[in-house]
Amino acid sequence: MRRREFLSILGGTAVWPVASKAQQAERVRRVGILTILGPDDPEGQARTKVFEQTLQQLGWTVGRDLKIETRQIGADLDSLRRYAAELVALAPDVIFSVGSVTVASLKQATRTIPIVFMNVTDPVGAGIVESMAHPGGNITGFSNFEYSMCGKWAELLKQIAPNVNRALVFRDPTSAAGIGQFAAARSVAQSLGVELTPADVRDTDEIERAVATFARSGNGGVIVTTGGTAAHRKLFISLAARHKLPSVYPYRYYAVDGALISYGPNTHDPARRAAGYVDRILKGEKPADMPVQAPTKYELIVNLKTAKALGLTVPQSLLATADEVIE
Repeated sequence: MRRREFLSILGGTAVWPVASKAQQAERVRRVGILTILGPDDPEGQARTKVFEQTLQQLGWTVGRDLKIETRQIGADLDSLRRYAAELVALAPDVIFSVGSVTVASLKQATRTIPIVFMNVTDPVGAGIVESMAHPGGNITGFSNFEYSMCGKWAELLKQIAPNVNRALVFRDPTSAAGIGQFAAARSVAQSLGVELTPADVRDTDEIERAVATFARSGNGGVIVTTGGTAAHRKLFISLAARHKLPSVYPYRYYAVDGALISYGPNTHDPARRAAGYVDRILKGEKPADMPVQAPTKYELIVNLKTAKALGLTVPQSLLATADEVIE
């Protein structure tokens, strides 16, 4: 056999294993999503869409090399632990967790599956991560509020409704974030002559009773904090309208649904950034080495239609600083 023919045969056998490997099916990675908002919630759908679109831009294709398993809780908080356990049992490569209560349940369910969260207030104080710069363990993500920003809710309530001298504050009493947000708002409210009363967020009946009792006295308003409140937002908005209570809320989508005013971080940007973290974890990075990041922008939204229904005249100074005015 001549030398050229021998080398040709060797070359053919050398490339054959590579060709066989290329013909093998791509490995399908699995991502779990646990979100506090229900399956019919437009805001929840929008976040998931942003998350999936970003993963697609990063080179992943759902149905080809990526499978997504979603569990959406809504107002049924009793299902939270069950859904968290279901996702963990599926052994996904990473879980995307939306909300403080969801990541707390996932932390109890697994210490090994990587978790990327968004919309968590004070993840260090809540015991979710060891520190913002070095989260440690299997969890990292994107926080939503610094406590100092929560005082802005009291300022906005007084600014848009100067006659208010008392406010009902809905918060999660079981979390460090719920307690911390109330304390931050109260420290500012006291200087404005506004007395704050905490109200627990547990179920619909309790929320309705709290608002009805509070509204019997005049000059009242409402502040809704984060942490387990989003699933009840339409109830908060309808009760505020029924009892003519000026109210301040933490996110833009509240104002879109008819709330008077909202102040808080953009909720779609962290979903996009979380997809970037998920991509990096799927490619081999560890959550322990990925710092928890804070919001990059806060938004002020004013709903003039709701202000008119409440008989309020929104100060021009407030309108001038608003990022968006809904008419």
